[in-house]
Amino acid sequence: MALEQALLDILVCPIDKGGLLYFAGDGVLYNPRLRRLYRIENGIPLMLPEQAVPVPEHEHRRLMKRARHGEVTTVTAGQAGVRADDAG
Repeated sequence: MALEQALLDILVCPIDKGGLLYFAGDGVLYNPRLRRLYRIENGIPLMLPEQAVPVPEHEHRRLMKRARHGEVTTVTAGQAGVRADDAG
């Protein structure tokens, strides 16, 4: 289940308040600046800071490569702070 655009327009990382990369196919939102992944369960983003999953270096590189190749569905609010080539 894809997230609605109205929700994506306001979602930011609860820790640094920056935009997130949304991988709809994986059901996750990703903050490449902090290397934190937020899962989406039953159409609900789990956005509490303590629910963020730390992402190891190899997974960060994989996600950023996918983003650079256009596999990211969208960037959430705060778009100026997230680009696929920023943290890769």
